[in-house]
Amino acid sequence: MYNLLISGGIAVVVFALLMLLAGTGMWWLWLLIGLALFAGSFLLLSRLIAKKLESIMEPAMKDIQAQRFELGVRRLQEALKYGRWQIYVTGQINASIGMVYYAKRDFATAFPYLEKGFFKNWVSMGMLAVSYMKRNKRDRMKETFEKAVLGSPKESLLWALYAYCLCECNETGRAKEILEKGLKKLPGDEKLKQNLELLNEGKKMKMKVYGDVWLQFHLESLGTIQKQQMAAMGGMKRRMIRK
Repeated sequence: MYNLLISGGIAVVVFALLMLLAGTGMWWLWLLIGLALFAGSFLLLSRLIAKKLESIMEPAMKDIQAQRFELGVRRLQEALKYGRWQIYVTGQINASIGMVYYAKRDFATAFPYLEKGFFKNWVSMGMLAVSYMKRNKRDRMKETFEKAVLGSPKESLLWALYAYCLCECNETGRAKEILEKGLKKLPGDEKLKQNLELLNEGKKMKMKVYGDVWLQFHLESLGTIQKQQMAAMGGMKRRMIRK
């Protein structure tokens, strides 16, 4: 990464000059000065890059929220040039682009971006794992979920999604184990408890408890989603009539 190289270069040059001009008697002090310069320059460059990224990301997110998807994606792709400067930037942007296409159900276009995404973005990792499942690559699905829960162990839906996909692969026993592991990370999580109880009773998991966030993974049929939306609208109408 350029910021590391530049910061390291500054530190090495200053240290070498001090050793040459001031002598080696206080080499430890010159080393401390070099390390301080490294940290300071690295922090400064990181902030500069962060500001440049923010100037691109904010309008890109606004475009995506306004459903100007292609414009938003083009803006995000512009930010990829800063991946050479800042660590994890490329992965984070690829994850964001992949999530946009996945949300549009353009799974084929989303897939390569999700594969290059950031492992701590648990939503994009979940989408990637689901994509592997749909491609009958169960080992890759499990590897992806394992990496995701390692990076984001406090996300209840992630553990539930992992278990749900295992159930879809006819691995209910393993799904129970995953829910139990999730409960160790999130003691007292009612949603995980409820789904574990359902599996122990031989019933299907209920993912609707996670609301609209669950729907973004597109594991419910369009018909089911429409029924849920109609039911929600009906509930709103009844509440309005009562008022």
